[in-house]
Amino acid sequence: MTLTANPTFEPLPQDDAERTQLHNEVHARPTARIRIPALVIYVAVLNEGVSREQESAHLRRLPGQQHLAAEQLTGNFLRLRFATHTVKWERHTEFTRYSIVQHLPEHAYLGASRPDLMSELVIPPGWLAGIPGRTMAAIQLVMTQADLSKHEDNLALAQQWFGDGRTLLASQMGNSSHSWVVSDFMIQPDGFERMLVLASPGMSPERAGRISQRLLEMETYRLMALRGLPMAKALGPQLGQAEQALLDITGELEAKNASDQDLLDRLVALATRVERATAEHAYRISATRAYDAIVGQRLSELRERPVSGTQTIGEFMRRRLSPAMATVAATAQRLDSLAERISRTSGLLRTRVDIATEEQNRQLLEKLTRGQELQLRLQTTVEGLSIAAISYYVISLLLYGAKALKAGGLPVNPEVAAGACVPLVLWGVWRMTQRVRHTLHGGD
Repeated sequence: MTLTANPTFEPLPQDDAERTQLHNEVHARPTARIRIPALVIYVAVLNEGVSREQESAHLRRLPGQQHLAAEQLTGNFLRLRFATHTVKWERHTEFTRYSIVQHLPEHAYLGASRPDLMSELVIPPGWLAGIPGRTMAAIQLVMTQADLSKHEDNLALAQQWFGDGRTLLASQMGNSSHSWVVSDFMIQPDGFERMLVLASPGMSPERAGRISQRLLEMETYRLMALRGLPMAKALGPQLGQAEQALLDITGELEAKNASDQDLLDRLVALATRVERATAEHAYRISATRAYDAIVGQRLSELRERPVSGTQTIGEFMRRRLSPAMATVAATAQRLDSLAERISRTSGLLRTRVDIATEEQNRQLLEKLTRGQELQLRLQTTVEGLSIAAISYYVISLLLYGAKALKAGGLPVNPEVAAGACVPLVLWGVWRMTQRVRHTLHGGD
């Protein structure tokens, strides 16, 4: 039975907006196919402040690329193929890589002595110097064939190729030792460092491309990882000063030699400095860790084996790179530890301020309580005087009333009558005062 395609049939839900882009990311930077013998000229430049338009304008300076559109650089990868060579452009977060792959000139084959690798460069003169950005890595990678079973002969020829007197590093690559990599990791007078790959006859272009990519990325990421070292060295004295300042603040906090406000101002200023340093250098510390991890990954992908009489590339990297990475890691840990200690000291100072505030509040409440007691006493005294005054005025009124009755002919002794009313008046006024107080205080 033949199945007929249904154009309206949709076997899957609607694609996410980023599905295709994320899926194609694995193919974004395909490995080059290099036919040995080959010369790879590689330059990696820091692209801070460099736009894609500037980079596309520079690529248009290559022969036949005058109509290269800037839109072709949106994918962060571009390979331009020419008759005799290829040019590859790759843009990363902090740097951009340019690679020129061409046939190796005959005068630079294994057996030559310090060959000039730039004399037969296929790109226009001055094109490399005009690359926008600041050079971070520049490598001349030579890939040629050799009989890898002749260890001593190959090592002697490599020593002659680099120049007598240079200390070479060499590693056999792959479980089957399909190739050697030799380098001195020194910058030559022309600004490039050199790497020499000796490949077994019949190596495929795909494997040669992978080897070149790993070596070039290893050296690039090594240099990018080392960008964190100057930062760590510059930050060391600042951290030392900050730690001493925190120690002084902690000592004064313990000895109570300074006011809380002074300690708080100094602590806030110190915390601001540390937080600013963290904000300024957090990205570089994280990037250094990431680059170092990539270097380790590329080294493991080489699957190195030692060449008798030389140090391996991986051993050289670990011995030179590990102390620098440890310095950066220690600086990052020191910065985090300082921030935590400042936070704990701030907590101690806040606790002391809270205790002092509570003591002040307690004293204030005691003063208010004593004031209320004095006010109550004064109020009691005033009430007594008020009772006496009111009673005096009431008795005076009664006296005047009794005198009026006597003047009217009634047999009344005003003084006796007033004197007899004094106890009654005092009791009545006191009772009235108590009732008023009871009314005002709600029965309390």
